[in-house]
Amino acid sequence: MTATGTYRRRSSTFRTRGLIAAATGGVALVLPLIGAGFASAAPAQAAPAQAATTEKAAVSGAVTTGSVSPQKAATVTHSVISGDTLSKIAQTYSVEGGWQKLYESNREIIGSSPSLIRPGMKLAVGAESEAATGASGASSATVTAAPVSYTDNLDGWIRESLAIMARHGIPGSYDGIHRNVMRESSGNPRAINNWDSNAVAGTPSKGLLQVIDPTFRAYHVPGTPFDSYDPVANITAACNYAADKYGSIDNVFGAY
Repeated sequence: MTATGTYRRRSSTFRTRGLIAAATGGVALVLPLIGAGFASAAPAQAAPAQAATTEKAAVSGAVTTGSVSPQKAATVTHSVISGDTLSKIAQTYSVEGGWQKLYESNREIIGSSPSLIRPGMKLAVGAESEAATGASGASSATVTAAPVSYTDNLDGWIRESLAIMARHGIPGSYDGIHRNVMRESSGNPRAINNWDSNAVAGTPSKGLLQVIDPTFRAYHVPGTPFDSYDPVANITAACNYAADKYGSIDNVFGAY
């Protein structure tokens, strides 16, 4: 952020985080991020004549089929932004089956060419899209995404932030975040600016994207620690601020 009295953001301690893909709902953005496994459908059980019983799905996220009404699969919605590609999105969310699976699940939205995705498209990530499961919007099996782990370094922090941003509809790309982090803090989540006008005013810029506390409080995103030094919270709040002021962190190329 700028050396003037503008808002800034924070960062925190290093650690590994786990997330579970949100149940049917919206997303956000494009960066290389997550690893999610998808269970395949279990064979349907024949129901006894007198009382239909259903086997419980395995803890790992197996499926239930047969007479039980299918539930909607866990899924994240990714809003395509400029610079996105199916392979980049698939890598960001660690889609099992890669970009081919992502394209297959969103073919009716994308069209006949997987290389032509346009900003604003809403792609289902992590499970079969409604188009792929049929007009009823229900699949013959329910799939639960496995927990996702992120590395406790800049790459992992950015990827985790992107996943959270996607769920909150905050735009931004891996490259845009990384570029600004390196300019603002050189990747140090404990960085603090004690010399500029913000510091003189008593609100030094902190963390990976150098956010001042008032900005962090105003743009903090639920689901992240309320700590301006936490790397994921700092990145996510900064991108939320940048989206409000500049349209996206991707549009920031200097002090902000």
